[in-house]
Amino acid sequence: MTLNLYQEVALTCDLPEHQLKAGDIATLIDFVAHPSGGEDGCFLEVFNAVGESIAVVAVPISAITALPE
Repeated sequence: MTLNLYQEVALTCDLPEHQLKAGDIATLIDFVAHPSGGEDGCFLEVFNAVGESIAVVAVPISAITALPE
C-alpha cells in the first residue's frame, strides 16, 4: 500500500478518544517515525460533512488504509 501526503484515507479501527470510527475518512498530513523504533505513524486531519476541520490525530500507519480507486 502506497500512501502519499494529502491523500484521503480511511481509518481501519475505532478511535473512541476522538469520537472516530473505523471507516471514517481523513486526510494524511504528515508521516512520523516512532521515537524508539516501533511502528511509524502519521498525522491525519479529519473534517465534518461541511468541510470544517474537527480533529488532528496521530495514529500508527496500521490504523489507516488507502481508499479504493
